Amino acid sequence: MVMNMYSHLSGGRANIQLLQEAAVREFVNILDRCEGTKAIIWDESLGGPVGLVARYTFLKEHHVTKMYPLRSEAWTDIDVKNIIFITRPHQTLMDYIANNIHEEERKRKVSRKEYFLYFLPKKSFLCEKRLQIKGVHGSLSYIGEFPCEFFPFDNDLLSMELKDAYKEIYIEGDTSSLHQSACALVALQKLYGRIPKVYGIGSYAQRVWEITKALTEEDGHIMNNEKGVIDQMFILDRSTDLMSVLATQLTYEGLIDEIFGINNTTVNLPAEKFNTGEGLSTERNTEKSQFILNSKEQLYAELRDKNFNAVGAVLSRMAKSIRSRANENHGEKSIQELKKFVESLPHIKSNEQSLATHTTIAELVQDVISSHAFLDVLGCEQEFLLCSDVDKPNSFIEDMIAKEAPLRSVLRLICMQSIAGTGLKPKVLDYYKRELVQVYGLKTLLTLGNLEKAGLLRQQTGSRTYHVLRKTLNLTAETPEEVSPKDITYVHSIYAPLSVRIIEQHLKPNGWQLLTEKLSSLPGPTFEDFQASPSLSNRRGSFTSELSQSDIPRVIVVFFIGGCTFAEISALRFLAQQDENNVEFIICTTKLINKNTFLDSFIENQAVIEKF
Repeated sequence: MVMNMYSHLSGGRANIQLLQEAAVREFVNILDRCEGTKAIIWDESLGGPVGLVARYTFLKEHHVTKMYPLRSEAWTDIDVKNIIFITRPHQTLMDYIANNIHEEERKRKVSRKEYFLYFLPKKSFLCEKRLQIKGVHGSLSYIGEFPCEFFPFDNDLLSMELKDAYKEIYIEGDTSSLHQSACALVALQKLYGRIPKVYGIGSYAQRVWEITKALTEEDGHIMNNEKGVIDQMFILDRSTDLMSVLATQLTYEGLIDEIFGINNTTVNLPAEKFNTGEGLSTERNTEKSQFILNSKEQLYAELRDKNFNAVGAVLSRMAKSIRSRANENHGEKSIQELKKFVESLPHIKSNEQSLATHTTIAELVQDVISSHAFLDVLGCEQEFLLCSDVDKPNSFIEDMIAKEAPLRSVLRLICMQSIAGTGLKPKVLDYYKRELVQVYGLKTLLTLGNLEKAGLLRQQTGSRTYHVLRKTLNLTAETPEEVSPKDITYVHSIYAPLSVRIIEQHLKPNGWQLLTEKLSSLPGPTFEDFQASPSLSNRRGSFTSELSQSDIPRVIVVFFIGGCTFAEISALRFLAQQDENNVEFIICTTKLINKNTFLDSFIENQAVIEKF
């Protein structure tokens, strides 16, 4: 049953189900360390991701009777023998753990519990010190690690689910996510073998690789490994391509994420829009129905990467197919043919439910994207993508500010204008700042400061990086090809994500050499490296032989430091489908993000202002 539940993870040459199974083994060790009934108290950021490696039925089999989010107030009435805390190593969360233990200790006369703490993915000396200061370190029967660096989202997609990694690096100066990223790459090579060739763009991408190399040298085991199933790795620093995060995604999956939010492969949608009955819905209440979205569902696997304008034709084709099956004449069929038909009935029923669900989801998306408000904003951002009128205040943005449109929407367009012009002219930037403060209040100054630190907003300096790259890498299309695309521009209708265009150029003969010249204007270095096996390093041509199996598709890891969008994932899948590229991608990221979640991490709220 467990195997079947995760069967969609094993579709590629690098079997992602191995990663899920490794995580489950670690989890079993954690749960079986303590006997009797158990309650798990999760760091709230982990409950969803850990659900990708182990479902609730699995936890019940291991005597987990209750689960709670870790919060500042202590939980009461936890009637179990063992309490297991699973948390990321953040000091604030240690205070929450201490509160929970102190509350339980006060009730010791009633029940004596055992406490276990597991850090994901690594222990932290500072956190343990904090627990000592709070007087609960001695109350913990065991402190261990849950080494689960990557969570498997699909057979080609892994995410560390590190919330706000980009903000931590650029705004707070906290680079711990870089070390965690390096640890994740070490774990990946332990599971799938040494990756011989590595490329990267951006200073933080280079830092991650340097830490990874230092960790592998300490370990020694990986370098002595034979080459694994992965041929190459490309590490991308998010700061080298911020435009692709801010541009509206126009793929089916991207739009669902931007409008409704996809978290750990699940989306919550208005329950009244969906018929009751079996199907994708895993949870239902008066307000929301929850749906799991991954490649296990055949129709979703076909729809997710398409431009939304191509979705209707797929749904229509499937509806016709189901109708024709239903109208078949069974009177002239043999017993064997009838038996075969009856066996296929559950599959037909499943397809009907799937079609009904996605037709409704498509209608919900259509309601949003056909509105004048959506189309007007899209028109404005597409002008910026084409470098039109980026050197003066934009009249559409001025109108939005005057109408007090949501701050995030206004800031996104200003940031897109800034990136398109490689900065705003000083007078334009000052004008926007004055208007924003006047309408939205002083709190916007902190937000604008964050956007400047993050590289999203800046003064123009003279170089026109985006303008040049738009030409040299053909980032925009004059006419959209959305239904039968021949190029990755379809994911944003007229714009190819720079990050993925870089990968596409890299796949071509001598691609890296040609790329390094074109990318000289981007911030941060470009680098390439190789990890030859010590047993081969002294033999001429040995490294080339590790890379030259041209008849087999290359397996390339693309790792985004700072997050990636579903549109970028769709664009990479599109490249993998082109026969001439002869490639399979494993897409890794610190977090799955969209324009809204990315910008929200920089927007300071009123409560923060009031502290000063």
